[in-house]
Amino acid sequence: METITLDGQEATTTYHRGPARLVYHEIDHLDGLLHTARMRTGIDPIPVEEYRQTGHSWACKQ
Repeated sequence: METITLDGQEATTTYHRGPARLVYHEIDHLDGLLHTARMRTGIDPIPVEEYRQTGHSWACKQ
């Protein structure tokens, strides 16, 4: 991600895995997008309840 610091300097930060997904998700919100806007047509969101207390990380169903 490229940003401008408070003192006007350009800064580049690279995120990987979970943090990258989180940052991308939050940038989408700044642009007025919800996760469902990026989903393929005909695919329903997976309820959070399916993941709670499973011991598994979030993953996309294919």
